[in-house]
Amino acid sequence: MEHTVENTNDFTRDWVSSSRFLFYVKLACIVAFLVGGSFKLWQHRYKGKPKVQVNESSLYEPKYK
Repeated sequence: MEHTVENTNDFTRDWVSSSRFLFYVKLACIVAFLVGGSFKLWQHRYKGKPKVQVNESSLYEPKYK
């Protein structure tokens, strides 16, 4: 009488552990995408109001010579 041993840790046969693994892979990808996108947005953030030279004749209350 011969005994066969089944491999219970096989990824393709054990759908519970494989779906759990794929869930964590998807979750890690989503987190990496959010962190990367947030970092890029932070790098290109608005850094303040620039000082722009405006002609005095084009102001709201223009000054003429």
